[in-house]
Amino acid sequence: MILRFYLKNYLSFNEIDCEFKNGLIIFSGASGAGKSILMNSILSLFGHGVSKAEVSEVLIENTNIKDDAFMVCPNEDIIIKQTTSSKTRYLLNSQNISKKDLSSFTQQFSRHLHLKDTSDFSNHKLLDLLDSICAKNHNEYKALQENFKTTYKQLQELQVQLNDILTNEQNLDELIEFTKFEIQKIESLNPKIGELNDLKDFKTKLSKKEKINDLLLLAQPVLNNSHTISQLLIALDINSAFFDDAINTTINHIEKFNDSFDDLCDNEIDNILTRIEELSKLEKKYGSLEDALEYKDKKIKELEKYDNITFDKAILEKNIKKAQIEIDTISNTITKLRKDNIPYLQQLVEKYLKLLFLNDLEIILSNKPLDITGCDNIEFLINNTSLKDISSGEFNRLRLALLTARTQVQMTNKGVLFLDEIDANLSGKESESIAKVLKTLSEHYQIFAISHQPQLSATANQHFLVSKTNNISTIVELNQNERVDEIARMISGENITLEARQFANTLLQKDNLTYY
Repeated sequence: MILRFYLKNYLSFNEIDCEFKNGLIIFSGASGAGKSILMNSILSLFGHGVSKAEVSEVLIENTNIKDDAFMVCPNEDIIIKQTTSSKTRYLLNSQNISKKDLSSFTQQFSRHLHLKDTSDFSNHKLLDLLDSICAKNHNEYKALQENFKTTYKQLQELQVQLNDILTNEQNLDELIEFTKFEIQKIESLNPKIGELNDLKDFKTKLSKKEKINDLLLLAQPVLNNSHTISQLLIALDINSAFFDDAINTTINHIEKFNDSFDDLCDNEIDNILTRIEELSKLEKKYGSLEDALEYKDKKIKELEKYDNITFDKAILEKNIKKAQIEIDTISNTITKLRKDNIPYLQQLVEKYLKLLFLNDLEIILSNKPLDITGCDNIEFLINNTSLKDISSGEFNRLRLALLTARTQVQMTNKGVLFLDEIDANLSGKESESIAKVLKTLSEHYQIFAISHQPQLSATANQHFLVSKTNNISTIVELNQNERVDEIARMISGENITLEARQFANTLLQKDNLTYY
């Protein structure tokens, strides 16, 4: 439910601040006053349409939504804000949010009904409503549905497994040959964990050998004549032990370095370099030698699986046949119960269609390929005409009747509902019928609509007048006397007659409204 709406600097509006209550909320006013601008500004905060207001904001309560990313907790208020400077930004509880994500978020508690929205008549939603009726009238229906969904998911999983086997079976020889090749390639190298690092260290040492030998040739005369330095130190009465130790240590390091290569011939060194190259390719392909060994073990298990493929196929086909028989039995039971409850659904929708002066509704349940909803397709016809061929006015009234019927079955608070031009171009009789149905619907929704007719305006729980003076639009909530004036204006035009005022009073008294 929207508690408050704030708007600053948008087209003809300078600044407005409105507080809303529950029920049916109507915006009325002369043509060009700014009603559509106002509605679009609110819709923009729900991710619909475009508004370039400097600032706009709504305060929403009781959405029962939890979203940690935007600090939204159940039963806590939500603030949605839009600002426009160089670009338009949306904020949800002070956190930046894209318009697309905002639309997805607000769809959890709001609906914008327009002619392009046919989602209420999707097979999934219509079956959901029919299933709610079945569950209401048959205690075992919920358990039956859960059993169906569980069995259907199991059947799907089995079919996926069988399809994998059938695909593999077509290329089984190639798969076995390729899998054996990959296993043999790793096994032929027989890599050891840590081996490549040791070999790379050896390669680094090997790359230094030539440089060290060149330096050794330059240093050899010094090493060969090091005894002369020792004699010089003794002649200088200096203990030569430190020098002798240094020379001996240096010679030991040189010999140790050369010894590491003495046992290797050129061919063996080439083999080591080749192995480093092959292991490096293996590491590059699989990520590490450990991963290569794990991949080999995985392929060995796959090879065993391929050997058992014929046996596995037979088992799966047997289980699929069993699950198919079970799902068909459950599905047929569900279809029968759905057919039994079609008259209940039809009677419920027709109750509101009669108020809306629509007749000859027919609800048809036909067969379709099995999916998670069962094997039923549900279709609404008006005067033997499908929905795509009926007029926009008929479609609007049928959808309104269906939406109201749904609230009678699924008695939950559905949040906020925005209606597009719901009573435009309607006769007084048709407008009165729309008003009656919306009054019932407003027990479950907070409804926002622009009204062009006195009948719907008289039914509102809150009535706001949008007016424009000197190109500046304003909005004000009307009290009882002001509502009489506005409804009388709708009836007779700017020159309000006594008869129009009397009729306005009659409409307001007829609806027995509470005024705020």
